[in-house]
Amino acid sequence: MAIRHLVLVGFKPDTSLTTQQSLESGFAALQHHITGITTFEWGTNNSPEGLAKGLTHAFVLTFVDAAARDAYLPHPAHQAFVAQLKPWLADVLVIDYAC
Repeated sequence: MAIRHLVLVGFKPDTSLTTQQSLESGFAALQHHITGITTFEWGTNNSPEGLAKGLTHAFVLTFVDAAARDAYLPHPAHQAFVAQLKPWLADVLVIDYAC
């Protein structure tokens, strides 16, 4: 069964637009370096409801199965990206579910 990996991110207020764009590109590039990712999409919050709690970006990865997701988490390319992202994070929420 496929696994959907939802990552919601809020950047620190001093994170420049250039830095945000670089991180968006870096996250998107993971699909080209890690097998088992079948789809990747992302966008910025545009909800009029005002319920985002400071989270501004949504990233959605679909993995072929739980084993592919489990291999992604410790993968060196993912870990290198996380190291780049962490200094800029104000908040992050991650939810995985079978689909």
